[in-house]
Amino acid sequence: MKIIVLGAGQVGSTVAQSLASEDNEVTIVDTAASVLSDLQNRMDLRAVLGHGSYPDVLRRAGAEDADMIIAATDSDETNIVAMQIAYSLFRTPAKIARIRSADYIREKELFKHNHIPVDVVISPEQLVTEHIQRVIEHPGALQVVDFAEGKVRLVGVEVTASAPMVNKPIAQLPVLLGEIDTRVVAMYRGDDVIIPDGDSSVHAGDIVFFLGHRKYTTTVMAQFHETAAACKRVMIAGGGNIGLLLARKLERFYSVKIIETIAERAEFLASTLSSAMVLHGDAANQDMLIEENIQDMDVFCALTNDDEANILSAMLAKRMGAHKIMSLINRPAYVDLVEGGIIDVAISPQQITIGALLTHIRRGDVVAVHSLRKGSAEALEGVAHGDAENSVLVGRAISDVELPKSATIGVVVRGNDVLVAHHDLIIEAEDHLIVLITNKREIGEVEKLFQVGFTFV
Repeated sequence: MKIIVLGAGQVGSTVAQSLASEDNEVTIVDTAASVLSDLQNRMDLRAVLGHGSYPDVLRRAGAEDADMIIAATDSDETNIVAMQIAYSLFRTPAKIARIRSADYIREKELFKHNHIPVDVVISPEQLVTEHIQRVIEHPGALQVVDFAEGKVRLVGVEVTASAPMVNKPIAQLPVLLGEIDTRVVAMYRGDDVIIPDGDSSVHAGDIVFFLGHRKYTTTVMAQFHETAAACKRVMIAGGGNIGLLLARKLERFYSVKIIETIAERAEFLASTLSSAMVLHGDAANQDMLIEENIQDMDVFCALTNDDEANILSAMLAKRMGAHKIMSLINRPAYVDLVEGGIIDVAISPQQITIGALLTHIRRGDVVAVHSLRKGSAEALEGVAHGDAENSVLVGRAISDVELPKSATIGVVVRGNDVLVAHHDLIIEAEDHLIVLITNKREIGEVEKLFQVGFTFV
């Protein structure tokens, strides 16, 4: 495909790199010459200097015959204008835009071809909010993502020393779960990744990823992580877009406190939220945290736009007794420094956004993509089409599918049925397969599995 990426920030450059590595013809547009020069030195792509919404810049980038334009600049307005011009002047077939402002997103009729012609709108704030909400709903989880319209859930959980599965082989899991069926698709032990089989032993401190029916998530988690008390109290540091969206989603079910440093914004939050308590102050102020009983908080979420402020308030909240610490971290280098130590769950808006973007770019019929483990792994949902003559999936048992070494088929969704992918399960046409790939260099091989031969109609 011939793809133009507007914006060479963290999201744009990462998406461009991923697409260029998969033999796409990628052009990236940005106003920063030094950034573009660095990208060209590191990646097999073309760079164009200029403003992404200018017709002449888009023309120089090759918009006249591009298959897709991805608008991922930091400006919603630039992205919107670029989409309109791509449609009006160049009739670009596929147009994806990152739109951050909730004021735009809430207007459901706005992004349609008879108004603003965007095929897919990606909202980082909504994606991040949903990600945090899922983790809060599952105490003990490090990452929770859904597939198959919510029927299937992939969960990453750290194994605790007193959990039932500690020092036991994976083959013991069905004995503990009884009739509940699930599949452990990967384990991380320090820097090592393990593609487990029945003989693989589970150790305390391992990060285990399992796939299964959504309704059994809590029961399966309990085998790896000692049962955590249900979350009741949440404190949010930062009343920006993400803080506000999260407070709105949580206030009906939890006791929520939100701390905002800007007085005018705090007043706005108080007038907007129904039951959440809004506090004007600094989340890194020890006296304020003591006064608001930080030691009783089940979850503390640091969600400001400042990584350093988030880390500082998270450190303080942890030291003062908050039970679980989550923090928004924009700089990838910071994640390695703080996750698992100071912070229980580090949230990367870029990785979450990239996963959503890649869902609409992957080859074959791939309907969902989620980035895992700081972007080092990926889970995707693909649909098997065709028949035994033109598909490498349909009509074959799971054990007969030639997968890359780092890939595991965890679950097959057939209609409303969730089937754990045991070795003798036969894949049928229109089955949805959930696959985990721990080595991203092998993603292209997995995507090809969901392509059919030329005889398929």
